[in-house]
Amino acid sequence: MINGVQLKVCGLTSVADAQAAAGIGADYLGFVLHPASPRHVTYERFAQLQPELPALPKVGVLVYSDVDALKRAHDAGFDCLQLHFPNETPFFEAALWTDIVAPAKLWLAPRVPPGRELDPCFVPLADTFLLDAYDPNRHGGTGKTGDWAAFAWLQGKFKKVRWVLAGGLNPANIRDALAQSQARFVDVNSGVEASPGVKDRAKLAALAAALKEA
Repeated sequence: MINGVQLKVCGLTSVADAQAAAGIGADYLGFVLHPASPRHVTYERFAQLQPELPALPKVGVLVYSDVDALKRAHDAGFDCLQLHFPNETPFFEAALWTDIVAPAKLWLAPRVPPGRELDPCFVPLADTFLLDAYDPNRHGGTGKTGDWAAFAWLQGKFKKVRWVLAGGLNPANIRDALAQSQARFVDVNSGVEASPGVKDRAKLAALAAALKEA
């Protein structure tokens, strides 16, 4: 935690970058399991990395396809699972997720199009929700900033869950993002990279400095 703000550094692909994230005060380490992502880490690769990773909670990030894929991710040794899914997902299907992952370990990242609202039926399923920038074709890591005002509204309306702000956050905009969103938990990825999947030490340090000043 930095200056009262929890931090997850996502899109990690190496032990060195995970150690750098831990070094600036990250609370969570994120690993992208989605094969279409340029930051994709296979289950086999994560198993290789795991023994040398810092002693911080590891979050597996996946795009929902079916319950079998969710079970595989659950069994891979992550402390939490971040599940991206369409806001139109039928509730009867989403309700099955808690049979696999306890709400305390499930982070839901609904893809809510502009002009639409989060379906409140999902709220009881998880203790943590992540709001990322919407893109019709991609699931996070786009470098686009999200709707900070919408985040503040959701966080104020649904107070019983923990809200994580994501989407294009970087050292230059993190202070404005916190001021406008009132977020106390942020997720950074492309904004602290030298290239997809490779973290930039100077950007990580600058992010930490900006959080301390926010």
